[in-house]
Amino acid sequence: MREPNQLVHSRARVSRRYALFPREGYPTSRLPAWDKTEAFVLAAPALGAQFVQYLLKVEANGGTQHEADGRVETFFCLLSGEALLSASDGQSWKLTPGSFALMPPTLGYELRMRQAGELLTLRKVYEPADGVEMYQPLVGNESNVPGPPWINNEHARLQTLIPDELQYDLAMNIFTFDPGHGLPYVETHVMEHGLYFLQGKGVYYLEDTWMEVESNDFIWMGPYCPQSFYATGPTPAKYIYYKNVNREIAL
Repeated sequence: MREPNQLVHSRARVSRRYALFPREGYPTSRLPAWDKTEAFVLAAPALGAQFVQYLLKVEANGGTQHEADGRVETFFCLLSGEALLSASDGQSWKLTPGSFALMPPTLGYELRMRQAGELLTLRKVYEPADGVEMYQPLVGNESNVPGPPWINNEHARLQTLIPDELQYDLAMNIFTFDPGHGLPYVETHVMEHGLYFLQGKGVYYLEDTWMEVESNDFIWMGPYCPQSFYATGPTPAKYIYYKNVNREIAL
């Protein structure tokens, strides 16, 4: 944040197909369903996204209780702190930094922070498919997810947090690139992304421009937005990203 007598500028960019937001440009908000919580709204339908993504700063003993509505599924990724996630069917899980959870729309849940911290939350309408059963809660930690070389490049590693199976209509992955490495081509596809930088920095290609990005930045990429990435700086660049997959295209 600059002094009041100084001119300000921002790396924030918003277009029809993409948006890039640095952390310092976000005002905080409150959510009725979350107590003792400050919310940063990263992506929403008002932007053009077909999902909602938040960065939540939650105090100790703060959290939420959600009743199943059969419609909305929720993904959590704990960035810091410690939490207890309890499902309405009696299951419960301790979440520590790096933990993630995908909760189906058919189960209620309560998430309560035992230690103050931050978490990413993504909510979207679940897309049923004929002959495909509803999935069960999926809980894990990124430290236990393999990160094999991607396209035979040991300097680019991809962790698949959600199995690539038809019962899941979304993917959440973590990409890690050593400095001087990146995606070997410009991607253009129908899936949209919500991408949060966990560490490091680099340059991201969005539509027709290379832009500097760093830790705590958020990027929304809409369908058919040309995109690529190249890691710079002294440490590996790491980001977590969402994409919608495994469903017919609605007409």
